[in-house]
Amino acid sequence: MKGCAIAMDTIDQHILDVLQIDGRITNSALADAVGLSPSACLRRVKALEKAEIIGGYRAILNWTALGMAASVFVEVSVDSQEGTALDKFEAAVIDHPAVVSCHLMTGNFDYLVHVVCEDAIDYETLHRTHLSKLPGVSRIQSSFALREVTKPNPPTR
Repeated sequence: MKGCAIAMDTIDQHILDVLQIDGRITNSALADAVGLSPSACLRRVKALEKAEIIGGYRAILNWTALGMAASVFVEVSVDSQEGTALDKFEAAVIDHPAVVSCHLMTGNFDYLVHVVCEDAIDYETLHRTHLSKLPGVSRIQSSFALREVTKPNPPTR
């Protein structure tokens, strides 16, 4: 991989593929899946973590099961590109529990914010009480996702 701090081989790639499918797999099962001894597998996983190729492990939440059936992508333009203005916006936007992610973008808008909420009425409240009041916001455009299309498994390398 370009830019990696360690030289990765096909076994490391396979480890990453398996962990993306099941981040809770035991080291023993992971070792079996990639054809290594458990100790060799653990050394490789620790090296991938140390090199920050593996950035962490987390749960993927089912927003619909949590009552948050509306997934909204919000394009936000801000009135200043000054570093401190961007820092203030970022600190404020990420502070709300409905915000899943926020990305600084190139192109026609400055940020793409992914939020989840119960429905359109809940989103309107979020828009009025939080998004429109964020520091430096000059324009907001929202798009509701109809459904998520995902890959069943990460690509095999």
